[in-house]
Parts: sequence; C-alpha cells; structure tokens
Amino acid sequence: METQELLNKIENALTEIRPFLKADGGDISLVSVEENVVKVKLMGACIDCSVNQMTLKNGVEATIKKYAPHITEVINIA
Repeated sequence: METQELLNKIENALTEIRPFLKADGGDISLVSVEENVVKVKLMGACIDCSVNQMTLKNGVEATIKKYAPHITEVINIA
C-alpha cells in the first residue's frame, strides 16, 4: 500500500475516534508508522487516564485496524 494512502486511512481512523477522546478532555496525534506498527501520542486528559491502555487497544487500535487491517499494533509514545 502506498505510504500516503496508508497515512490517510490512519488519519481517517483517528478522526473517527477523536470526538470520544475529546469528550473526556483528551486528544491523539499520529507520530509515525513503521512496518505495520502505528505510533501515536495521547494528549490532554488521556495522558494520565487510568484506562488509556484499554482505550488505546479497544478504541484506537480497533478503529485503525478497521481502516487498515494489516496494522498489527498501535503504541502510545509518551
């Protein structure tokens, strides 16, 4: 898959999940894509949230995989 096409798909996924994060006072940004691993940065209230790993796996990673099924993992970069 072309890099720009993949980045667009990931950004679309983040756009879909972002309102849920913002509702809790947080946000997310794409840092990089290396191999099939997406690196993101949780911001705002999401940084200290006790459920941020669950949000990352069940919300963010699941949404990204819906747009780009070959992605194997989503990692939060502090």
